[in-house]
Amino acid sequence: MDWSLIDQKLESLHRSILRVKEKCPRNADALVSDYDAQDILSHNLTRAVQLCVDIGTHLVAGSEFPPPCTMGKTFDILCEAGIISADLAYRMKKAVGFRNLAVHNYEAINWAIVFSIATAHLKDFEEYAKAVARLSDTE
Repeated sequence: MDWSLIDQKLESLHRSILRVKEKCPRNADALVSDYDAQDILSHNLTRAVQLCVDIGTHLVAGSEFPPPCTMGKTFDILCEAGIISADLAYRMKKAVGFRNLAVHNYEAINWAIVFSIATAHLKDFEEYAKAVARLSDTE
């Protein structure tokens, strides 16, 4: 397992989370009219999801589990391996859904949902990072 690579990705994840916290407007209505904040939040949330998937696929590659066939399946495998809880796997799969919408259908983004993710669900990424860090402490 290349823990230096995983550590780099965890640091990038931390920076993306921090950027969202720093640039999130005070309410959803403000986000609707702030195109710079929209770009910063959507980019960094998308990046955070992608980093979590990348970390997960790296962990799976170093295990006896078969490679995931979808991004969401990555989190199911990590749950099966006992790395993350079923609840966190479910929340991370929902984040993949947001990522797919942001990447493939940007104009359809509901900014109230983005605001909700930015204010109430960053803890999902932080919980994921802690689970991965705990794993590295045991190896």
